[in-house]
This record gives sequence, structure tokens and C-alpha cells, in this order.
Amino acid sequence: MQVVGLTNEQEVIVIDQARPFRMNEYLIINDPALDFPKGEVVETQSFNRFLDFNLEKGIVGPEVFKALKDSLDYDIAQHDVHVAKVRLLERIQVPVRPGTDVREPLFEEVSSFLVKGQPDQSLVLGVIQATDNLAAGMPATLQGRARLLVDGQVRDQDGVPFIFDPRAMQQYPHIGIFGGSGSGKSFGLRVFLEELMKLRIPTLVFDPHYELTFTDTPANSPPGYRDLKFEERFKAFQVGQDVGVNFKDLNTRDLLALLNAASGLSEGMTSAVEALHKNHDTHTTFSGRIDDLVTALEGGEGKGGASGEARGIPLSSVKGIQWRLNRLFRAGLFTNDIKPIEAALRAGQLTVVQGPIWMLNVFASYVTGTLYRQRRDYKDAQFRREPGVYFPPFVLVTDEAHNFAPKGFEAPAKSIIKEIAQEGRKYGVFLILATQRPTLLDETVTAQLNTKCVFRTVRASDIATIKEETDLTHEEARRLPFLRSGDTFISSAIFGRTVPVRIRMAKTCSPNTENPFDELGEQVQVQSDGFLTTVGPVLAKYGVFNDAQLIDLTRDLAKQGHSYTVDALRSRLDGLVEAGHLEKETFLGMAQYRLRSGA
Repeated sequence: MQVVGLTNEQEVIVIDQARPFRMNEYLIINDPALDFPKGEVVETQSFNRFLDFNLEKGIVGPEVFKALKDSLDYDIAQHDVHVAKVRLLERIQVPVRPGTDVREPLFEEVSSFLVKGQPDQSLVLGVIQATDNLAAGMPATLQGRARLLVDGQVRDQDGVPFIFDPRAMQQYPHIGIFGGSGSGKSFGLRVFLEELMKLRIPTLVFDPHYELTFTDTPANSPPGYRDLKFEERFKAFQVGQDVGVNFKDLNTRDLLALLNAASGLSEGMTSAVEALHKNHDTHTTFSGRIDDLVTALEGGEGKGGASGEARGIPLSSVKGIQWRLNRLFRAGLFTNDIKPIEAALRAGQLTVVQGPIWMLNVFASYVTGTLYRQRRDYKDAQFRREPGVYFPPFVLVTDEAHNFAPKGFEAPAKSIIKEIAQEGRKYGVFLILATQRPTLLDETVTAQLNTKCVFRTVRASDIATIKEETDLTHEEARRLPFLRSGDTFISSAIFGRTVPVRIRMAKTCSPNTENPFDELGEQVQVQSDGFLTTVGPVLAKYGVFNDAQLIDLTRDLAKQGHSYTVDALRSRLDGLVEAGHLEKETFLGMAQYRLRSGA
């Protein structure tokens, strides 16, 4: 392998006749004067003498091949030639000299670029692709850390593990996980959360899909692979049932935020809440005051207006408050408090809050703001050298993040997420935001995500956003629509470049992993068996029966409380034929049915 063509301080072209180059493999340029620069293959091509090709569209032009033939006896008419564009991992001061030899590295020569933390103290997320040739030189502490699931088959780790040190988030905060449906985005998010549980990092998760629980083990999980008791490291709560908002703890600002989250408030409604809410109000006292005011205003219409508390407050504003308050109450928001969440986070547990997306958005605006203020107040007290109530640093995680912090319009939780994105690093509060549509995520938030995991993405607008927000090359961006499920590009300021990674096999699985078509087949079988149990004794009386007797059969079934039309009964009987419980013959144009023996 040799450097050819025009070189600069960032990229070189390498050519070889012995073998094709692999995307993302690492190479070393044998130039001691430049301290042996290391590089990564970011684009590769092979020129074959048996096929026509256009050199003008290749990585190198025809003048390079001519020079190679004249000086080094490379002849594309006689041999295959393999070409790679290599991006240097570190910028050099002067260009590499053309003609310099290139070789494959040993692990220790590139370990500082690949391994950024100790596996027991960091998140082990997967395996760096195209590093299998380096695995033999790895220390034992890095081996056997990440099993892979490829095409449904479990494989042992075949390269260098991708290790993400969460301590580095103090300098480069916040993580984005992007990918379309079926790309492995949710699978990757689960692996992130398993690793956070491993380190007992307090984590608050909003789960609108009811799938982020960690009690089930994948059916193909190898023995001993699930090495942690995840049941002891996470808590799951449903908003409106297990957790909610203690109305008595709300100040006027919090109440306004919740009512506005239920549906936007007008200026009149805001003024009315500020006038009517009193410290330490319960839901009963405040809603009663609102109801009494509505009654007073309705009774005063046409009579010069209501007196006392109602004076000066429009009826429409009070009714708007009443509707929003009742909506939150019916959803169960005021039936509990957030103490279970606080306790779980203080215990270093991963805390999952589940519910419909609109309800999570409302609740997230309150609980996130409350917990963030507790953490901020504690750190501010430390800065002032005053005593404060300790609250731990924590990670905030949302799936469908574009619903919580959308671009172009407001959402209940958007303001607190933006605040954490911009200032959370100072207080030890970090974000992991997962979404299928990065284009729809608020741009201020997206700009603060210093690490982005990009799974398969098809939409051109999303790819354009990703290219703007990462250092993905043109070739890597072109590959995004074709990535396998579970493959990702991790663009991180911590690594200083984009790293291709195969996410490791998860140690737990979603409770919703059953294939819907398998479920459908099972339900068809259950219904078929249930129908046979119902009609079997009646059919046995008939022995052989035909279409003309279906009316009599419906009457007999009706006497037992089972109502069918003739057409519905015929359809169900044909289903039993398909299931093998009945035999069907056609005699003189009329269908005849007979129970199979043993049915």
C-alpha cells in the first residue's frame, strides 16, 4: 500500500493491488517525520481490467494511474487496482509525501483513538466496525464485552468495543438518538438505559410506548448474558395511577404551567388564575372556588354583573380554567404526587414514567422542572457555600423527543428541555433525546447534542439536518438509507469524529416484541377452538348437514344463547374446515359439512 496523488494535511489517497480496502478500517502511514499518522478509510473503489470504467468519476484521476504505471509499474490493463480515501485522525502540519508506504496498525498504535474509557466505569454500547483485525491485540479487559445479534444469530464480540465514558458529558453534554422506524433506534436506546443502570446513574425516562421495562429476557439470549438484576435497578410508574401532582404543593406559576399544558391559556385566563389561586389550595378548594364563580357569573348575567369575587372576571375565562382543570383531574393527574420518582432517583434507579403522549408532556413540564430546580438549588447553595438539600445529578430521557421539544411551536415540556439543553451541564443534568424525525426537533436543542447516534434514515430532510449537525462525510450520509438495523454512526465531540458502530445485543427486551402476525394467527386459532367448543355438541346431533339446514342450526344455537346469521355461520364453518375440524364436500351444487373424527 502506498500514498499516491495530491495530498494535504487532512486526507490522503492510498492505492494497493493486493486486496480491496474496507470502509472504516484504520491504516498507518509509515512516515516517522510526521510521527506515523493514523487514518480511517472513508471512501473506497476498485478498478477492474475486465470492465469499462470512467476514471474521471473515481477517487483519483487518469493522470495518477499514468504516473503509477510509469514509475511503479502499476498497470490497470493487467491488474486490479484498489483505491481508498483516508481521513487522518489527527491534523498534521505538512502534507504526507506521495509514495510513502502504508500498513495496517497494531491495536496499541490506535487504541487512544478507539477506547475512551474503562468498560466497568463506562457505557459499553457495541463494537466499532472494521476493527476485527485489531481484536487479537486487545487486553483481556476489553474482550467479551459486547455480544452482537446479526440476522437473528448471536455472535461473539468481533472487534474493539465502543465505550462511552459518561464523565466526558461534563464537557460535551447531551445525546441524540436518530433513526427511522425499524432502524434499531429503540433497540439502541434500550442498550443506553441498560448501561446507565449498570452504573446506577439516576435516570428519568418518559415512555409514551409502554415498552421501556426491563424484566423480560430475549428468547435467544445466551446463558449468563444477563448479568445484572435489572428488576432491582429500575422502577416503572404510570402517570395518573402511580404518580401525579400534589395540588397542594403547586404555586401559582406551576398551576399556570399545568393548565397551559392542558391547552393554551389566554391572557384573561392567566389573570383569573393569578387572582383566584391561593397558597396551599387543594384541588377541592380551588375547583370549588372556580365552580362557585361560574355559578355567580352565570346568575349575574343581565343583572349588572356578579358581586364579590366574580367582579371584573369574564365568564369565558373562568369557564376556560374550569374545563382545563377538569380535563387534568379526569386524567388522574391530581390523585398522587412525585415522591416515588424522587425516591427512586435518590436511590440511583432508572425511573420510567409511562402514559399517553399528551399526558406525559403535561406531567414532564411539572416533574422535570421540579427536579431540575431541586438539583440547581443544591448546586447554587454549594457555590454560595451555604447548606442545601442534596439532590443527585440525573439524566433525562425521552422517546419521540420531537413531541416534547418541537421546532416551530410550543409544547408543555419544551421550555424546561431547552433550559436543560443550554444550562444543565453546569448542574449535572443531561439529556438523551430519541426521535425518528430530527428535522422536527427544536434547533436550539439539536445544536446542544454533542453526541449523536444516527441509525438508518431515509427522509432527505432528516439526512440534510443530520449532515448539518454532524461531521458525517458525503459517503457516510449516502449510506444512511441502507444501514442494517442496529448499525449506527456515532458522531461525538468526545471522539472528535464519526465512529461506525454495531450496537450490542440487549440483555432485556420490550414486552411488546410478539410479531403481530403471529398474534393474529394465535387469535384466529383461539377463536376457532372457542367456536368449535360452542357448536360442536350441536353439530354432533346433525352428523352430516348441508346449506339448507343452516337456518335450523342457527335456531338451535340461538336457544343456547349464541346468535349467528346464516352468512356469519357459514363463514365460521368454513373457518373450521380450513382448521381441519370439519370436512366439506359439494353435492349437486350444495355444500355438505361433517365433523372430523376426534374434533
